[in-house]
Amino acid sequence: MILAAFLFLVIAMQRILELRLAARNRARAMAHGGIEVGADHYWMFIVLHVLWLLAMNAEGAVRGFPFTAWSVVGLCGFVVAEALRYWAIATLGSAWNTRIIVVPGDARVARGPYRFLAHPNYVAVAIELAAVPLVLGAWWTCLAATILNAAVLLLVRIPAEERALAQMKKPLT
Repeated sequence: MILAAFLFLVIAMQRILELRLAARNRARAMAHGGIEVGADHYWMFIVLHVLWLLAMNAEGAVRGFPFTAWSVVGLCGFVVAEALRYWAIATLGSAWNTRIIVVPGDARVARGPYRFLAHPNYVAVAIELAAVPLVLGAWWTCLAATILNAAVLLLVRIPAEERALAQMKKPLT
């Protein structure tokens, strides 16, 4: 129960702080001629993350928040996801956002985790959406969030982002 409350607070605060950072970065990008793409599907991520946070806690409570070997796997996954997420955020700096915003003429980032993965932040979120419910014994939430996230990312978000990034003028750096 205490672990569940702690994770809930950490993740909720993390999301709030990330949304504030994204808003600041969005304002900066727009002031420099940024173009937002995919705003029509952004709501899907808000709904997915809110429902994920609520569902895993509700399911965990129903199951009595069992702490098993899978809980340890989930905690390790969460730590890996957070390290990758903040490496990606630090690498992008003021270009990082929860929205797809490109500034014409800016170069596509190819350093940090972007040397190895095209979308490291999405990988981090995918790991997190699967790992944290495991900590709480919320198997159904783990499965549902993983499938829904994969569908939205692979069918909607990544194709939109790749189209936007392809329009950037400078070569990769």
